[in-house]
Amino acid sequence: MNDSIQAPSGQRGPQEHSIRHQIIEAAGEHFSHYGYGKTTVSDLAKAIGFSKAYIYKFFDSKQAIGEAICAQNLATMMAKVDHNVAGGSSATERLRRLFDTLTAATVEQFFEDRRLYDITAYSVAEKWPSSRDHDERLKALLEEIVRMGRESGEFERKTPIDELVRAILLAMQPFTNPLLLQYNLDLLPHGPREIVNLILRSLVP
Repeated sequence: MNDSIQAPSGQRGPQEHSIRHQIIEAAGEHFSHYGYGKTTVSDLAKAIGFSKAYIYKFFDSKQAIGEAICAQNLATMMAKVDHNVAGGSSATERLRRLFDTLTAATVEQFFEDRRLYDITAYSVAEKWPSSRDHDERLKALLEEIVRMGRESGEFERKTPIDELVRAILLAMQPFTNPLLLQYNLDLLPHGPREIVNLILRSLVP
């Protein structure tokens, strides 16, 4: 089998390769200092000490490198969400935990790791596969919680579930979407809690 067959999200070559991880780590550091938008593959090559052609053996573009960083970040975030949600004893508690965890993780990145925050914001703005996959995972988890709530009698059953899931996610966008959070920081920490309370009241049978 040919190891140079292109992998998903613009990655090339063997998936498990130390150079690939080295490029991702070095690119992350470079982005943290100069920003994703202002960095070119040539800038990365010079900073890392590899030739531009060598970097292209592993990634077909700067976006592919950003995708790798963003995918890791979002996977870590969802692992936290999944873990905390699983600890909820009811659908109501699980819904609260979902948005508490998601909002806390987004806010933490804004203040503690702008590199990851900015790359994730690019992912959302440009509709990268990593961002779309993340959205689909959130929708699936929220739908699971809603179904649990309906089966237990906690939530109403009249609203079509796909419409309900979209509405809930839309209501939380100001605090979970990195493109919007920066404009709503003055509403923390009460804003997300008030929205979740309103959502839960609207779900009462």
